[in-house]
Amino acid sequence: MNRNDFQNISKLRVHEAKQLLDRQCYDGTYYLLGYAIECAIKSCIAKQTKKYDFPSRTVSQDCYNHDLKKLLQTAGLWQKLSDDIKVNEPLSDNWAVVKDWNEASRYFVGVSEKQARDFYSACTSKKNGVLSWLKKLW
Repeated sequence: MNRNDFQNISKLRVHEAKQLLDRQCYDGTYYLLGYAIECAIKSCIAKQTKKYDFPSRTVSQDCYNHDLKKLLQTAGLWQKLSDDIKVNEPLSDNWAVVKDWNEASRYFVGVSEKQARDFYSACTSKKNGVLSWLKKLW
């Protein structure tokens, strides 16, 4: 997988999540949007890889997880996000909604319509959504 693959998968997961949201499938909406965020961060990590360079063991291992904060740290973006949310309240609010997603959400049952719509908005808002922020860096 390369950077473009992660970008395309991120976009596809957003599209699929919107389809589920429109069909009132809120659990799946939440789950897929989290993966869209994860893939966007992994695209940022891939951007740092130079052709023919062998990544360190730590970086390699840290890439294979689903923890959004750890992935941001591996991408070298955690401090930038921390700085940006201090001066951008809407981004801060959106990160607060997104930050607790994890791969165990595939087992969630009972995500409400409000939760799903709030999560969708927090991810996809054009001006201050978490995905919009990541797309500037991928």
